[in-house]
Amino acid sequence: MAGPAPGGRLRPLAALTLVLALAPGLPTARAGQTPRPAERGPPVRLFTEEELARYGGEEEDQPIYLAVKGVVFDVTSGKEFYGRGAPYNALTGKDSTRGVAKMSLDPADLTHDTTGLTAKELEALDDIFTKVYKAKYPIVGYTARRILNEDGSPNLDFKPEDQPHFDIKDEF
Repeated sequence: MAGPAPGGRLRPLAALTLVLALAPGLPTARAGQTPRPAERGPPVRLFTEEELARYGGEEEDQPIYLAVKGVVFDVTSGKEFYGRGAPYNALTGKDSTRGVAKMSLDPADLTHDTTGLTAKELEALDDIFTKVYKAKYPIVGYTARRILNEDGSPNLDFKPEDQPHFDIKDEF
């Protein structure tokens, strides 16, 4: 069966199956053991660029999301920073990894692309990712680009345990 067409929507069950298939470190029950109930939290989902753009803080009744390093954070609690007209609103509704690394709101930097970043910028990115976003805001999903290839097929090279600061316990 072919994967979704580029730009197509990934069904939630298919997304969950993909995440579970790519996350071999998730705890599982052994034979004869009762599985522990999962902790309830917001559902983790994959976002296409178009879907993520819907959460840019323009509508009062919508949550505000932004992605850094392909991880989508709900920054609604920081509405004074990320809401419509706020200082960092330009970062929302997209993967703004490069802008975060360069501490830039230049539209050219508001992208997932980290090509050509200096070691200092990459260090700043890791620091902000961990000490600001992961520490303060709930993770609600991932960008499809982080886990899927351009054609929608699973990125077999993606291994959660190999991602910087990726702790499956914290992110799922």
